[in-house]
Amino acid sequence: MIQVQDVVKEYHTGKTVVQALRGVTLKIEEGEFLSIAGPSGSGKSTLLNLLGCIDTLTSGTIRFQGKDLGSLSSDEASAFRREKIGFVFQSFNLIPVLSAYENVALPLELLHWDSQRIRRAVLSILAEVGLEGLEKRKPSELSGGQQQRVAIARALVKNPAVVLADEPTANLDSKTGEEILSLMKNLNERHGTIFVFSTHDPMVMRYARRLVYLHDGRIIKDERKE
Repeated sequence: MIQVQDVVKEYHTGKTVVQALRGVTLKIEEGEFLSIAGPSGSGKSTLLNLLGCIDTLTSGTIRFQGKDLGSLSSDEASAFRREKIGFVFQSFNLIPVLSAYENVALPLELLHWDSQRIRRAVLSILAEVGLEGLEKRKPSELSGGQQQRVAIARALVKNPAVVLADEPTANLDSKTGEEILSLMKNLNERHGTIFVFSTHDPMVMRYARRLVYLHDGRIIKDERKE
């Protein structure tokens, strides 16, 4: 599904070159529930951004369903991101003036789905994440856990190939965080969608079926759980 090969990412600050990733090679298969872990500065968020076509690599290759992401133009990368990738952020990134329904519908409107198809998809996924009856509420009228459920619904509503979650439990208490992780694991099992987390939360690592540890931009451990 996703093949990361010898990926290097450098950032230039004046005359200083910072190597965020130093030759990362990784294969991610269909249906994986994968956590990329490591301390601050290890490169985990950088790797997530490269997988999500948010950033561009310095060298190496990333192939996603056979497509070379490094060869995409800016417009092509945006189109690929809209169609194939769902995002879940620690700060939820919901639009405050829109209702839960409208927040989830937005990515489908960008894909030019018709209104009836959008309605069916949005109501279905909101019910699946436990928000049936709360469709008209705005983010300020929802708890943190409910807002993250809206964000998960928004990420999944277009049936993406992969969901990338950057520290998804960081702004949640431990009980709510565990509920969210359990929900995402169930969705992963039902839909077969790849979930890739960037995290330093031990609870996320426990839930993951595969752990990839980064340190100073290199993979130092890659382990699968039984």
